[in-house]
Amino acid sequence: AYLTVSIEPLPPVVVGDAVTLKCNFQTDGKMREIVWYRVTDGGTIKQKIFTFDAMFSTNFSQMENYRKREDLVYQSTVRLPEVRISDNGPYECHVGIYDRATREKVVLASGNVFLNVMAPPTSISVLAADTPAPFSRYQAQNFTLVCVVSGGKPAPLVYFKRDGEPIEATPLPEPPVGAGSWAPRNLLHRDLDDTKVPKSLAADGEPGMGNPFPTAESPRGLVAEQDSVTESIPETVVSREFPRWVHMAEPIYYFRHTQAPVSDGTVEARATLTWTLNPQIDNEALFSCEVKHPALSMPMQSEVTLVAPKGPKITMTPTRAHVGDTVRILVQGFQNEVFPEPLFTWTRVGSRLLDGSAEHDGKELVLERVPAELNGSMYRCTAQNPLGSTDTHTRLIVFENPNIPRGPEDSNGSLPSHCGFRFVLALTLTVILELT
Repeated sequence: AYLTVSIEPLPPVVVGDAVTLKCNFQTDGKMREIVWYRVTDGGTIKQKIFTFDAMFSTNFSQMENYRKREDLVYQSTVRLPEVRISDNGPYECHVGIYDRATREKVVLASGNVFLNVMAPPTSISVLAADTPAPFSRYQAQNFTLVCVVSGGKPAPLVYFKRDGEPIEATPLPEPPVGAGSWAPRNLLHRDLDDTKVPKSLAADGEPGMGNPFPTAESPRGLVAEQDSVTESIPETVVSREFPRWVHMAEPIYYFRHTQAPVSDGTVEARATLTWTLNPQIDNEALFSCEVKHPALSMPMQSEVTLVAPKGPKITMTPTRAHVGDTVRILVQGFQNEVFPEPLFTWTRVGSRLLDGSAEHDGKELVLERVPAELNGSMYRCTAQNPLGSTDTHTRLIVFENPNIPRGPEDSNGSLPSHCGFRFVLALTLTVILELT
């Protein structure tokens, strides 16, 4: 007797789809059994998922060619109505027949197929690394966006866009050790702002200082910036909030992609985009992280807009503070949507805070049991992120507390002066009446 077994290959399927496993075999012997196995742990464990025992059931094959009636073709199918990620892996079909020469001998053959189950990503988010972070007016700093994609199998293709245009980034296989490995641009000193440097120095470099761009040709976009520099600009024209740093026309982006397997069989992908931040051109820039995956009909995306904080809204409770109350000063929000998360710093103008500290970090400032001496004190809240900084002031007015009773004696335990005057006056009148 002979026996051949083959299983039809399967294309990748998506979680939730219905899948049919087909096992085809051809033999001239009598059927004994068909067993389907799901193979796990690298082939060490085989779990039965379907069994057909021919001793309790018979099959008939309707063949057109009756002259080869003994040459039967069978097909065994197993249907998985809604596949899960856990169904991913190899499957085997084992077939056994009785030998035609002797009914006691069983001939075995098997085939295998791999079921590749894909899962689309379930979540995507864009974060800012190292937040909250301060703003620097005078020194450029690196900025990193992190895109986290979870729930996908296999790992998705992740890429960034700026204002709808794909970003060409330099691959970065390993995270940088320090700021130098990120190749930050050379910066001029604050006092050598390019809006104050004469044309001759801006073009040739100041003697003894060195050329800030030691290349044969000026970077693209720099020539036009040099031509617009005038010999002298009044101080009032130069913005001190965002000095004109010497940047190339287009920033250099660095990209890094990592993958981490999850216990449920999916992959968490993290993509980072790093560049030297320029608040002049990066403020209100739209960055998006997009994901392509074979289980998705169209890309997923998540987007953020880099915005500096503007117009903080501060509330104080209670609105009428009395001596001994606990006062809470809270930043409720801004006039705009801020990203990344701001850093909040509280200070008291001209003095230290109530607890003796110079400043307090956090969205809320709590003043426990305020004394009357805080009446009229001014508090400053500085909100900043890498794109900018803003200050907001609020004044604390402390009223006398009506719930604190005022005793008839002063702090020395003596009666008030007016009471003593009335007592002396009454005593004098009594003495005069007795003499009369």
